Amino acid sequence: MATVTLNVNQWAEEQFGQCDLGHRRRTERLVKYAAQAAADPSSSTPKQTESWKDCKGAYRLMGNDDVSFAAITAPHYAATRARTEGTWLVISDTTETHFPGPQVRGLGPTGDGGGRGFLLHSALMVRADGEEIAGLAGQVIRYRRKVKKETSGAKRLRRKDRESVIWGQVIHQVGQAPQGARYIHVFDRGGDQFELYCRILRTQAGWVGRAAQLKRKIRTPQGEDMALSAYLERLPVAGAYTLQLEANKEQPARQATMEVRFGCVLIPKPKHASTWVKESGIHTIAMWVVEAREINPPKGVQAAQWVLLTSEPVESFDAAWTILGYYEKRWLVEEYHKALKTGCRLESRQYGTAKRLEAITGVLSVLAVRLLQLKMVARDDPQRPADQVVPQKWIVMLQCLRQRTPSASWTVREFYREMAKLGGFLGRKSDGEPGWITVWRGFEKLHLCLRGAETYQKRCG
Repeated sequence: MATVTLNVNQWAEEQFGQCDLGHRRRTERLVKYAAQAAADPSSSTPKQTESWKDCKGAYRLMGNDDVSFAAITAPHYAATRARTEGTWLVISDTTETHFPGPQVRGLGPTGDGGGRGFLLHSALMVRADGEEIAGLAGQVIRYRRKVKKETSGAKRLRRKDRESVIWGQVIHQVGQAPQGARYIHVFDRGGDQFELYCRILRTQAGWVGRAAQLKRKIRTPQGEDMALSAYLERLPVAGAYTLQLEANKEQPARQATMEVRFGCVLIPKPKHASTWVKESGIHTIAMWVVEAREINPPKGVQAAQWVLLTSEPVESFDAAWTILGYYEKRWLVEEYHKALKTGCRLESRQYGTAKRLEAITGVLSVLAVRLLQLKMVARDDPQRPADQVVPQKWIVMLQCLRQRTPSASWTVREFYREMAKLGGFLGRKSDGEPGWITVWRGFEKLHLCLRGAETYQKRCG
């Protein structure tokens, strides 16, 4: 079952107690600040620390040369990758950070060039056959530079500082899975790169990624060269399923019927390839393609379509369904970035240099995993008794706050829903399950009440 340590002091020690920051006291200060931040993730550093002494200590810590993004996050990555059994999805994506104001030194351009910040590429590790979020398997920070736009694809690929290298850097950072475990990298169109597939092969892992170009040339099992789109038209329908599509600016909400096709393809090395690819000796990569295509969409609405490329053998509709399920979990990394930017308010942090912003990003990156886990923990085994997951005194306090009759039979789902109601979740029949924001807000209130009760008991006996 997916679990998360709710006691903030215990959680902070687990996540940061092994950080090598050059001195034991720095690590102790980091653990203390992490616990304070976990108790109130969205507040500013002064509000989180509650005293000038602790606030000053946190600011000084982030400015220390030995306290880097890599040093803060390394133990968390190692613990995440230490899973020795099962298949794990490593879901990667990049987000841009924007820090307003010209006073921060060392940032690079973001957006259309008018913003200032850095790119953060994250690899979130999730159990393939469940909802457990293990944590971050790796991350890379990159500063975008203003460079002359190359008109030739060959010239762009010869540049060692091209932006796409962050995908390969994270693959290298994640590395090979421990014996008994297996990694499958999941990514959107941005990761559809021949070089990335080569690098994943070197780590003996698999992949599921969305195809960026349907007009790309592929080779069929019969040795024919054609566009991927033309090959898809040849494939027979393996089955169909119904998908509930949410509304957006371009389409209404609807129930779509999706036809599924699959087949084997050979992807040749592109005409323009990086030096690394040329030296790798890999000329073609065999993989499978899975397509889910909407039939009979509403008039004036473009049909939904997903074309996925995967290393995993797909020889039946059930196997294709599994690959589609893997890709559907990609939204979790987007939820993670939301937790980082909204739940932890990363872009509101007022630190004077890029180096200090990197350090606080390291703390908040791990904290954002915790917020996301709070949302997911009740979905894996909702009927499990709550007292097997959280301390009994937490249940008693929540029952008092929610004016519920004391009961020892609360389930995990009931506990988290009631906690989310403290954070504004209404819990009506049409509301579905609570999101991580209301769960976190409810946790913040519950934690504050528990602190007050513990302080009262210590002082009054």
